[in-house]
Amino acid sequence: MTKILSVENLHVSFGHGQGEVRAVEGVSFDIEAGKTHALVGESGSGKSVSALSIMRLLPYPTAWHPEGHIQFADTDLLQVREGFMRDIRGNRIAMIFQEPLNSLNPLHSVEKQISEVLLVHKHMTPDAARARVIELLTLVGLESAAERLHALPHEFSGGQQQRIMIAMALANEPEILIADEPTTALDVTVQAQILKLLKDLQEELGMAMLLITHDLGIVRRMADTISVMNHGKVVEAGSAADVFEHPAHEYTQHLLAAEPKGRPDPAPDSAPILSGDDVRVWFPIKRGVLRRTVGHIKAVDGISVDIRPGHTVGIVGESGSGKSTLGRALIRLEKSTGTIAFRGTSMQGLNWKELRPLRREMQIVFQDPYGSLSPRMSIGQIIEEGLIIHDIGNEEERRKMIDDALVEVGLEPAMRDRYPHEFSGGQRQRIAIARALVLKPKFIVLDEPTSALDMSVQAQIVELLRSLQKKYDLAYMFISHDLKVVRALAHDVVVMKDGRVVEQGPASDIFDSPQEPYTKALLAAAFNLKADESGVVST
Repeated sequence: MTKILSVENLHVSFGHGQGEVRAVEGVSFDIEAGKTHALVGESGSGKSVSALSIMRLLPYPTAWHPEGHIQFADTDLLQVREGFMRDIRGNRIAMIFQEPLNSLNPLHSVEKQISEVLLVHKHMTPDAARARVIELLTLVGLESAAERLHALPHEFSGGQQQRIMIAMALANEPEILIADEPTTALDVTVQAQILKLLKDLQEELGMAMLLITHDLGIVRRMADTISVMNHGKVVEAGSAADVFEHPAHEYTQHLLAAEPKGRPDPAPDSAPILSGDDVRVWFPIKRGVLRRTVGHIKAVDGISVDIRPGHTVGIVGESGSGKSTLGRALIRLEKSTGTIAFRGTSMQGLNWKELRPLRREMQIVFQDPYGSLSPRMSIGQIIEEGLIIHDIGNEEERRKMIDDALVEVGLEPAMRDRYPHEFSGGQRQRIAIARALVLKPKFIVLDEPTSALDMSVQAQIVELLRSLQKKYDLAYMFISHDLKVVRALAHDVVVMKDGRVVEQGPASDIFDSPQEPYTKALLAAAFNLKADESGVVST
């Protein structure tokens, strides 16, 4: 098979002199036409930096290459002019980025952003571009694509935003697709469909793929060859079959053995700390010159849930099912109707000032860590902000609290003076968790807190959340599409679809004896990854 791209002895450094950080050292791998090569490793191992080097999207001149070559079409991409790279990017080599909301322009419609690629590289007419955009959005499973062309990125769920990114990357049928965690924000059923879609397009177009992921299940299913990275170096490489069946390096063996395990300790029987009864969040649909309301999107439609101290309720369902909206509504970050009570106090009638004392006891970890961390604040300032607002401790005491929170989530206290852009996706997620934990809340909404984390860190975070729950009697609402993590943490599970509850009950009942076909399909996709020819998962 013909090599389409070759990375040879790639080095990447940030800064110079004593402040130089060597992020990648001597990485080499080949990508063959029509084949998939996977870069595997924990967050911070240099996977994404290596991929961004191919596209020349690192923050130059802060980033630089002491050595190395990237050969594509008889050209070293590290030596060419920027004009040449502009012709390559999005046309011959395309990339799906890890954090979709950070990569999409918040001021431009979905149609404008996808059609821009077509207009620049294919010189299509506006009508032809619109037809192609609708085709692409339908291809990646976005419902009512034609009706949502003018919607802005924030109007879509995390999984839908990722699908939009995939559609944009596939627009010009590139020769190489770099997929950096392409299914991180996708629920299990859509993940199976998207992976099958990428495979089908690869076969149809002869497209090569560089797959970057921490999900070894995806690697096993998708990759032909693998490079395992650790601390900026390739520690093992070979065919997927050889690496999975006969891992030679200790680090590879560690990755393959890492997976969230066990079940949560029994929850104490106590009165609910938070109760929601018949909670509804309806978004109006307005049309016409006068913007009259002609209908509603029923994001959350009459859901009741109780959460007790020391108790975890898992919320599962496909993207767009209303999981995150429900979590935000329960802590009054989203307007809703129905009854919401925290420690017996109704919160629906409270204004922001009356709510403020309760905010310390109710925290949330958002799905997109980069979007929720201020780029202008250091990590220490981000974690300290809540302590200052609630007037907790003096400067020295707050500094110790920050250091303790960083250590609890597996980061070094010395990192407090760095900024969010200096961390990997997984490290940013840990920072977001530390920000929530530092206030020692009683109730935490965890919105996909492990979605950006590699398998070994997922297992560590699960153990961390368990130990913190036991130590502080915390109540969790755990929102996730990763049912393996939900099974390891949740005492009860709520299965949602289209804003309503499909099935609800003890986690053991939901996982061992699901009653509804929709729940069975989710479980089949999560634990078996079986799908028919159309990509629809079934038991």
